[in-house]
Amino acid sequence: MTTIKKRNLENEKSYSAKDIEVLEGLEPVRHRPAMYIGGSDERAMHHLAAELLDNAMDEAVAGHANKIRFSLEADGTISVRDNGRGIPVDPHPKFKDKSALEIVMTTLHSGGKFSNKVYDTSGGLHGVGLSVVNALSENMKVEVARDKVLFVQEFARGIPVTKLINKGAVRRRGTNIVFRPDAKIFGSKSQFRANTLYKMARSKAYLYKGVEINWSCSEALITNKDKTPETEILHFPHGLSDYLVSRLDGRKTILESFFYGEGKLNGQGGRVEWALAWPEDGDGSLDSYCNTIPTPDGGTHEAGLRAALTKGLKNYAQLAGNKRGNIINSDDIIGGAWGVLSVFIPNPEFQGQTKEKLTTANISRNVETTLKDHFDHFLSGDPAAANILLECVLERAEERLKRRQAKETARKTATRKLRLPGKLADCSQKSSKGTEIFLVEGDSAGGSAKSARDRNTQAILPLRGKILNVASSSAEKLRANQELTDIIQALGCGIGSSYDETKLRYERVIIMTDADVDGAHIASLLMTFFFQEMKKLIENGHLFLAIPPLYRISQGSITMYAQDEPHREALIQENFNGRGKVEVSRFKGLGEMPARQLKETTMDPTKRKLVRVIVPPSSPSSDPKTTKDTESLVEDLMGRKPERRLAFIQNNAQFIKQLDI
Repeated sequence: MTTIKKRNLENEKSYSAKDIEVLEGLEPVRHRPAMYIGGSDERAMHHLAAELLDNAMDEAVAGHANKIRFSLEADGTISVRDNGRGIPVDPHPKFKDKSALEIVMTTLHSGGKFSNKVYDTSGGLHGVGLSVVNALSENMKVEVARDKVLFVQEFARGIPVTKLINKGAVRRRGTNIVFRPDAKIFGSKSQFRANTLYKMARSKAYLYKGVEINWSCSEALITNKDKTPETEILHFPHGLSDYLVSRLDGRKTILESFFYGEGKLNGQGGRVEWALAWPEDGDGSLDSYCNTIPTPDGGTHEAGLRAALTKGLKNYAQLAGNKRGNIINSDDIIGGAWGVLSVFIPNPEFQGQTKEKLTTANISRNVETTLKDHFDHFLSGDPAAANILLECVLERAEERLKRRQAKETARKTATRKLRLPGKLADCSQKSSKGTEIFLVEGDSAGGSAKSARDRNTQAILPLRGKILNVASSSAEKLRANQELTDIIQALGCGIGSSYDETKLRYERVIIMTDADVDGAHIASLLMTFFFQEMKKLIENGHLFLAIPPLYRISQGSITMYAQDEPHREALIQENFNGRGKVEVSRFKGLGEMPARQLKETTMDPTKRKLVRVIVPPSSPSSDPKTTKDTESLVEDLMGRKPERRLAFIQNNAQFIKQLDI
């Protein structure tokens, strides 16, 4: 303990004023590049090129330039040239021995973008972009053409190696910057990727349709995988609409038209432009930008877009009388959309120097207000398309709720003993092989079934009344329905996209309902549930229908059971004679059957009859339309549209031979 204290005292004495370092000029940038560009790898190196291209784009967006040349040379040199106003070269009023150009290139936090006097909107905010690129460059050459005179100055690792030189008259204007990153910072093996720079340039051209970017790259730097052109003029007169067409690359969308537009942002100035489409395959992606700066982490402008679309579609659902609209959230809409959002605003606030997330507080409300008006017109202008979009988004919402329910069930299972419905009489066998669960209509039938079962392999789950018709109900109603929740928990395999065959707790799932019309209706509702939510369970042969009798026929010591009237008459004619009275009793339901009779007729594997429920196969050897026809039939008979049921009845009524009322 004494030794440690002595050592600490020695360290305190050795730490004095001479140990305090002061980094001047651009030394901090070279000492800690990650603080300014996010690292010192290839990704960060590409940020240097982005800084210069952003400066040129600021001139274009401000209306002072319409052409930019962006080049990558064989030796790894980048050049960015615009036809804007050019960086000022006159003496700076505060540092009269230096030009404004030299101040901008060698001093952190210097530039013309701190106020809105020179640029209404810009990507550069902190006055560090140009100076940082200069500090991290092995060499840099700056050419400025102003007032028909060309000025040139060269730098190395942030330090001027020449004075500002007047090169005489020239017939152009603007700024041209040529630089090569410093291998001491980024490593000798680091190099620019042609495809990355090309995509960067192309995205800028899409974001501002008034600019033309002339791209060129040395052929030696283009690989076969890149598919990068050696030269190309990038100009897109339709802006983000052209961008979206390119991103979709021929993919089919659920709507024929895009949701595209632009508008002014009230309250703070600036404007917003957007383009969105919803592909049929459901995979989505949203790209966002502020002042042509990509914001991969989103931010407040994206929040405004999400709010506008969510509120707009919910309001439309309410006006259309669709009560399910309240389950929609922004992920349901944006998650299936391919889109791009671009805002131009004064004085934006970003998270960090690399500007990957916009944090400007009041932009969210302004974007929401502007977009919602346009989205409302988009929906009301084409109700047919709006209904298609609404149904598509509702499907995603319901699938999301199902996944959440499955996760909640799984989480509860993982943190405690397996949660099972209280009225489930489970079997004792732990392995699922050879086990079966009976879904029984009614508590009284459930009581008889529990007495008749084989406790080792047969489980009983009583269901109360007619269950929910999932084909015409929302996911929210499914989650709230106790009978369906009990089934999901008892089976343990999840539903929808979360279905997991390996977690199915029983080998056979048997629907056991009364042998009358009501029982058939309940069975059809249960089959609809399994078809909609656990189709794999049917396809893998796990779902069955029990066939209980409707009649008991007896004469003396002879007793037989019949499934229906025709079967009853056939049995009487074939097996009973006139030597005694034939007694025929009709079961009111499974609950009226003694446990012994229920076991003998319906539950004993050696005597019962089961019907396996199947989905018509969709293998190449079968009719490819069969599965789709089954889905259409389920929708016709069980779906939300009664007119489709009416049409089915009208088209098939001629085939009914007998109707017992």
